[in-house]
Amino acid sequence: MLHGKTLQFEDGDPEDVIVEKLKALASIPRWRILQYLASGGHTVNEIANALDLPASTATAHIKVLEEAGLLHTELQAATHGLQKVCTRTYDNVLVHMPGSPRIENASVEITMPIGAYSRFSVQPTCGLASESAIIGYLDDSVSFYEPERIQAALIWFRSGFLEYSFPNRLPTSATLNSLQMSMEICSEAPLHNNNWPSDITLWINDQAVGVWTCPGDFGGFRGQLTPLWWDINDTQYGLLKRWLINDQGTFIDGRRLSNLSIADLALDQQRVITVRIGVQPDALHVGGMNLFGRTFGNYPQDLTLRLDYLPGQATRPASATTT
Repeated sequence: MLHGKTLQFEDGDPEDVIVEKLKALASIPRWRILQYLASGGHTVNEIANALDLPASTATAHIKVLEEAGLLHTELQAATHGLQKVCTRTYDNVLVHMPGSPRIENASVEITMPIGAYSRFSVQPTCGLASESAIIGYLDDSVSFYEPERIQAALIWFRSGFLEYSFPNRLPTSATLNSLQMSMEICSEAPLHNNNWPSDITLWINDQAVGVWTCPGDFGGFRGQLTPLWWDINDTQYGLLKRWLINDQGTFIDGRRLSNLSIADLALDQQRVITVRIGVQPDALHVGGMNLFGRTFGNYPQDLTLRLDYLPGQATRPASATTT
């Protein structure tokens, strides 16, 4: 059984794409870089020092891997300015040779607009913005009830949570291998502050699966998707974070957060999967949270939930029964 995110080549995929990615893997230094990144994100200097490579050589290998989509880089706050952090994109590479039988596995992916929360509890500073304007009033939690909230492209608060209800589309006879949750997030500081830690917690079906400490509220230059009307001095972009829960535990970007396993969630018994993201008022770092939608920040995506499973006999969930 494969765990984590898998790059899968199928019979019929473009040959040039397959060859490009396999060429990127056909290098001992690049293979060792990917092996080193299994523990989580690292800077270029950390990679160079750990593998005893000149910084220029490490940079060249990282560029090849990034162009092939095998790792991604993002800027994070450092003591002096920003630094580039590299994260491995995939945990497995699976190649189906032409004419070979397909391995029977499947996945279902559901995206949710960030304004489609089903419950919330937030403390100022707080607010919502669409792609074109502020929604309601700033620092007024009542604005989170506005009908226009469904159009939100950026939501922020100092402490509290947002909760989302995802339909469980896991087939009834399927064996669930893993759950992945991804979103673009950062801390919430006055205006912005690249050094502003915040302890952000993710809950699945009321179970806290792990806490990630975001290093800051990022700004200083405009996010790739952030609209021009939004003040350049305010929050501009976040970090794309991926939580993974499988039978080995809970991970964020490949780094272990807790021992909570996919079996502990008992999702095969639930018709709805609740996902809550927030900052607890008694956290060590109560630094707030910004949550980005597909038209704000650096990544064109909303909340994304993915279930990877081994199919059984059934092809769809059983209907709910009421009495």
